[in-house]
Amino acid sequence: MAANQANDQPSFNVAKSLDVEQQTQNDELDYTKRGQWLRAAILGANDGLLSTASLMIGVGAVRKDVKTMILSGVAGLVAGAFSMAIGEFVSVYSQYDIEMAQMKREGNTENIGVEQLDAEKEKLPNPWHAAGASAISFAVGALVPLLGAAFVKDYAVRVGLIIAVVSFALLMFGGLGAFLGKAPIAKSSLRVLIGGWMAMGATYGLTKLVGSSGL
Repeated sequence: MAANQANDQPSFNVAKSLDVEQQTQNDELDYTKRGQWLRAAILGANDGLLSTASLMIGVGAVRKDVKTMILSGVAGLVAGAFSMAIGEFVSVYSQYDIEMAQMKREGNTENIGVEQLDAEKEKLPNPWHAAGASAISFAVGALVPLLGAAFVKDYAVRVGLIIAVVSFALLMFGGLGAFLGKAPIAKSSLRVLIGGWMAMGATYGLTKLVGSSGL
């Protein structure tokens, strides 16, 4: 009997080790998925921030009153949020369909029960969740320049404040994205900041050029 217990002990240890390894892999997978969602949210917020700020500064190059700039920012927020949501929904739904078709081709859906099939579907990306996350993150980013300019009547101060708050937010988003991607934080933050300045400057200059041409 003692010999049998001794023989069973290694099997128990192996099984326990496999359970621990599987749990570790599941935890790493869950962390990776959360990291991907957070990174996508940061990118969406960065898009909302930069596109709305550039739109407001571009329109402000021609129409300097606060109402026009705020209206252009609100229009950019609404249009951008819906555009991001629809694009993300279509993209993720296509991925969902592809993975479901792959499961059917492999015969997995016929050999498992309903509960297990539902569990497998839960692992697939949810188009509605992705669309909502994209819209919300874009809107949050777009609110930064809108709130920065909402209560400032002087045009020069308003534009300066927009550039200041947007620059700070770009540094924050760039640094957080670099941290999640394990990239150099300072270099990535500066790259995002300089790219944002170029986008805002180009939008201002081209809109000013078109506005002054009398079109």
